[in-house]
Amino acid sequence: MPKEINSWFTSWFNTPYYHILYQERDHREAAAFMNKLTAHVGLPKGAKILDLACGRGRHSKYLYRKGFDVTGVDISKQSIDYAKEYERERLHFEVHDMRENYPHTFDAVFNLFTSFGYFEDEQDNLKVIKTIKNSLASQGTGVIDFMNAPKSIENLVPEERQSLNGLDFHIRRYLDDDFIVKEINFTDKGEDFQFVERVRALTYEDFLGYFAKAEVHLKDVFGDYNLNPYEEKSSERLILLFGK
Repeated sequence: MPKEINSWFTSWFNTPYYHILYQERDHREAAAFMNKLTAHVGLPKGAKILDLACGRGRHSKYLYRKGFDVTGVDISKQSIDYAKEYERERLHFEVHDMRENYPHTFDAVFNLFTSFGYFEDEQDNLKVIKTIKNSLASQGTGVIDFMNAPKSIENLVPEERQSLNGLDFHIRRYLDDDFIVKEINFTDKGEDFQFVERVRALTYEDFLGYFAKAEVHLKDVFGDYNLNPYEEKSSERLILLFGK
């Protein structure tokens, strides 16, 4: 197992607090994105999709309802245990580290909602690209939906508070070398908690470097969930489509 098995993402993602903090995600926006993305890629009903770092499976479940054969994998056992309650004949979930090769191939591999760039070792990020490549059928498409780092840094909110489910979350954001760091502090039942998210502020050029080393080719790049063109200074997202 990779050396970072006890890193921030394994501890934070396995707590119920993670899901409390992010409970207000826009499911309607996510559904619209999946509709546009699967249409653009040209995936027919029944196509096999790997949802890499699927969390509790919100994208996986929607893709299944659209008629796809979906496998969702995530390193968080807590998230997969939750997702498994929704398993069906063409919807499966499994605990899996995205740096490790998966034993099946797919028509598409989706890595969504900035589920990339967690690792301290640059080689681990490259491993994920290679894992996606190895999981693709010959004409398959890999998708990485990442933040647009230059704009995220420019609009970084240094401090905020959120009250959710009776908990007061105190959140701080800052840059540490080339990582965007998010500190989450709160108290529950008299006990103080602190969790940290660290995501490498990868740019479009960084991804092109990974793609060259992994020997995959860029098919398309978009700047938002409506699949508008990517603009470094203004786009909300960096969405990259690539193949073998």
